[in-house]
Amino acid sequence: MQSFYPERFEREMTCLEADWLRWLPAAVGDLHWKLQEQSAGVRIADGALGLKWQQAAPRIIGLARLPLLQVSFRFAGVTEPERHAFMKRFDLYMQRGGG
Repeated sequence: MQSFYPERFEREMTCLEADWLRWLPAAVGDLHWKLQEQSAGVRIADGALGLKWQQAAPRIIGLARLPLLQVSFRFAGVTEPERHAFMKRFDLYMQRGGG
């Protein structure tokens, strides 16, 4: 988890789109959200978050091939404390693997 989340940022997630779509509902929680083609909108208090993603070429490390999803986050009208609270939950639910 980060200490600050800007209004706009990009991430690379090592997962397939099918995995992302399976994890997304739990990561968003009870907030109202709408799924569209390779995007989703989430209502957060009086603002919103726009998510867009696309599958990228896999990351290859030696003999390992890791699927890679490029994800953009765009908050609008969401305060820094609201962004932080949302992303804290989101990151915990999207976290995979060990330590």
